[in-house]
Parts: sequence; structure tokens; C-alpha cells
Amino acid sequence: MSRGKPFIALAIAETLSISGTRLSGVAIPWLVLSTTGSPVLTGLVAMMEMLPYVVAKALGGPLIDRLGPKRIAIICDSASVIAVGLVPLLHLLDLLTMPILLPIVFAMGVLRGPSDAAKQSMVPDIAELASVPLERVTGVVGAIERLASTAGAAAAGALIALVGPSQALAVNALTFAAAALVVAIGIPALRHAPKAEAAGISAYGRELAEGWHFMRRDAVLVAIVLMVATTNLLDQAYYAVLLPVWTQHSGHGAALLGTLFAVFSAASMIGAAIAALIGERMPRLLVYTVAFLLTGFPRFFVFAMDSPLTLIFAILAIGGFASGFLNPIITSVLFERIPKPLMGRVTSLNAALCWALIPFGGLVGGALIDAWGLSAAMLLTGIAYLAATLAPLAHSSFRGFDRKKLADNIQSS
Repeated sequence: MSRGKPFIALAIAETLSISGTRLSGVAIPWLVLSTTGSPVLTGLVAMMEMLPYVVAKALGGPLIDRLGPKRIAIICDSASVIAVGLVPLLHLLDLLTMPILLPIVFAMGVLRGPSDAAKQSMVPDIAELASVPLERVTGVVGAIERLASTAGAAAAGALIALVGPSQALAVNALTFAAAALVVAIGIPALRHAPKAEAAGISAYGRELAEGWHFMRRDAVLVAIVLMVATTNLLDQAYYAVLLPVWTQHSGHGAALLGTLFAVFSAASMIGAAIAALIGERMPRLLVYTVAFLLTGFPRFFVFAMDSPLTLIFAILAIGGFASGFLNPIITSVLFERIPKPLMGRVTSLNAALCWALIPFGGLVGGALIDAWGLSAAMLLTGIAYLAATLAPLAHSSFRGFDRKKLADNIQSS
């Protein structure tokens, strides 16, 4: 197998799974909002998917290190085909109700968490296999994520308008099936088989604790978790509730909602592509701070002020472009600081903690709308986002961004 083939396979698998996830991220909230008219119920459904996602991602790290990321990705994506496919099937049979939908989205979250963590943990090995700088690989992966998000959001709007939100999820099931097939065929087993003594509940708990102790001792990783967890909470309120409600209240349909997501993601893809080209030469902390400031508060402010669509699209494009630089920087810092024996459990735990508040984002958005109205909810969320994005200017821990740390020289505890 040529050096470049595993990277191409990972790129294709990421494109398929992320575009499908973005599709379901638009279709499921729209399904609940259009059938119930309740922002709070919409937020509850989002929480029922994201809470198990976070927990499963955190707990799946030792399994990724034991069984290998390839095997975990294939198993979880294959099972996701069944979970996601149940929604259009039950809707077709007129059996889909909220009590049935909630456990389905719960299962979707349980399966997506380890799958996403497994694919992410493949990146350092694939970068080494392809003999390219880590910043370039993370930049390309970031561009792929944004491309997939753009395609998924645009497809979601079009499919929802054409066949309805529940039947649009049939396409999501197909993307998970294709992702599992691509990983199975195109990516080699990247980790050695686990040692025989590494078995049992006590060993599993010990491995999980090793990942936790390593991460909490690294001030840079802790700073990333605290900041990203906060902004992810606010982003989830925006994506799952605030923006769908704004779209519906302004008299527009799901097509505009998909377009808004697509504009942001397309601009972000361009930013990530540039980060892939010049990432190793960028001043990380400066770019990270400016990018967060541009992608946060202005986006909420234009919706709070009920601005014209031309201004909204312009702000989304600027914010999206800036956001494209964030993940390549964060993932490069992360992978440089983690030794390979701990890669699966630390990256899984880090990602899970960064996502730990996301399950509550939809509920926060729905509660703010019920209490203060849509415009005030947008403005309050934006102000909170601005406060979070000023953290790199206030805390010294972020200064370690620009100092590379050789993770391979670190011994696991």
C-alpha cells in the first residue's frame, strides 16, 4: 500500500461521516421543531444525542488503544447505519413518536462518540506514514471537515425541502455505511495488538486513569479544554435551537437554514486549507485568539439585531474563514503533547471534555428563548462567547501554544 493511500481513505471516510452527521444535525432539530413547535423539546432531543456521545467518547479511549482505531471506527459506523435508518423507517410506518425518537438519538450518540475519537486518533500515525508535517495533515483534515460540513448542511436543506426531515436521514445511514467500508478497505491496522495482561475491568480503569492523570498535569491541554468546552456549549445553543428558531420566526424554511450553515462551513474550509499550507509557520497563539474573536460574538450580534441577509452572510463568511484555523492549531498542539501509547485514551478524553457541555447547549438556548425572547437570547449568548474568547489574553497557560513539546519522549505513568 502506498504511503498516501491511508490518508486518502481517512479523508474520504471523514468526509462521508461528517457530512452525514451534519445532515442529521439539521434534520433532527428541524423534525422536532416542525412537529412540536417547542424550542425546549428541540433542545432536549439535542441533549439526548450529545450526552451519550460525550460519555461514550471519554470511556472509549482505552478500547481504541486496545483494539485499534480502525476496528472501533468500523464497528461503530456499521451499527450507526441501523440506528439512523430506524428514523425514516418508523416515520414511513407512522410509528415515530417522541418517546421512540429519544432512545434512537441516544443510540446515535453512543455510537458516534467512539467512532469520531477513533478517526481522530489515526491522524498522527497517518501523518508519520505519509512523511508530512503534522500541521499540514491537521490542516487538510480540518479543510475536509469543513467541506463535509458544507456539503452536509447544503444537502440537508435541499433534502428536507424535497422529502422531509425524517426521510432525509436515510442518506445519513448510507454515508455511515460507506465510511465503514472505506476504513475497512483503505486504512491499515495502525496499532500493535494489545498485550495479553491488559485485560479486565481493573486494567481498563487503570488505563482510563492514566489518560486523565496525563492530561490534567498539562496546563496547555487543560486551558484548551476549559475554553473550548465553554464555546462549544454556546455553539450548540446556536446550532440546535437559536438559529433554527430564528429561521422559522423570520418566515424562512429549512433551505435557508442549510444555506446559513453551508456559508459558514464553506468559508471555514478555505481557512483550514490555508492553515494546511502555512500552518507550521503561523504564530499559533495570535492566530488562535484572533480567529476565536472573529468567529464568535459578531455571529450572534447580527442575528440579535435582525440584520439583513446580506450582512448576515458576510459576517458568517468572515467568522467561518477565521474558524478554519482553529482545529488545525488545536489538534497540532494536542498531538505534539501526547505520547503514542496514550494517544487513544487522551485524545478521546480531551475531546469528550471539550464536548462535555454540548448536551446542555440546546436546553440553554431553549430556556433563554422562553425566558427573554429570541433577540435577547442571541445577544446574551454572544456576550458570553466574547468573554470566553478573551481567555487567551488573560491566562498564562495559553502561552505554551507556541512551544512544541516532544510527546514521544514522555513516558506514560
